[in-house]
Amino acid sequence: MIQIIFEDENLLVINKPAGVHSIVDGYDPSIPHVRTILEPDFGKLWIVHRLDKDTSGVMVLARSAKVHKILNEQFSHREIKKQYLALVWGEFPEKLSNSHQLKLNGDRRHRTVMNELEGKSAQTDFILQEFLPDHASLVAAFPHTGYTHQIRAHLLSAGYPILCDPLYYSIESRYFSLTLLLKRTALHARLITFQHPISLDQVTFTAEIPKDILETIEFLKKTEHPK
Repeated sequence: MIQIIFEDENLLVINKPAGVHSIVDGYDPSIPHVRTILEPDFGKLWIVHRLDKDTSGVMVLARSAKVHKILNEQFSHREIKKQYLALVWGEFPEKLSNSHQLKLNGDRRHRTVMNELEGKSAQTDFILQEFLPDHASLVAAFPHTGYTHQIRAHLLSAGYPILCDPLYYSIESRYFSLTLLLKRTALHARLITFQHPISLDQVTFTAEIPKDILETIEFLKKTEHPK
């Protein structure tokens, strides 16, 4: 079940659940993805931007080729603003900005890595939202560029890996009980702001924080972990 945040004749804005593919899987095209789930009810849709399979949150789809083109241009010109929430390991500073250049598919695990010689210019700003017990933090991320795994890679390079991220950080054994609550990367696309492609109004859409992340925050607040 995919929650519909907003719809009109031009746009469909959803709160994508973790575990749902944004686009067709390259290895198994039969796996359901956003379009195959939604198109039976809403007609033909165009993907404007992607979220990783395990990332939940706000996602915008176009309902015509014209709207798709306009929104793509806004993304290309970096006119669309996004905010993510991440649970990270470490006592995060109040503010942090990371502008390390990124190279996609930079290692044998096809990860995005720091590479100042071959990478592309990228920037993500971070603001601390809340300290949590046992050296964890809730952080808001504001990417100015939109490369694959940008937030995950920038947080790891800064020394604050995202909780339960199987590709960029292996969870410490003393936190194993967290995987009972959170079985995916603790990253949520919270908010998006852009110019409506037809009305030209500035619009903002917000996706509620999912249950698994909320429960993990409460777990971290209430549980004393062994040192």
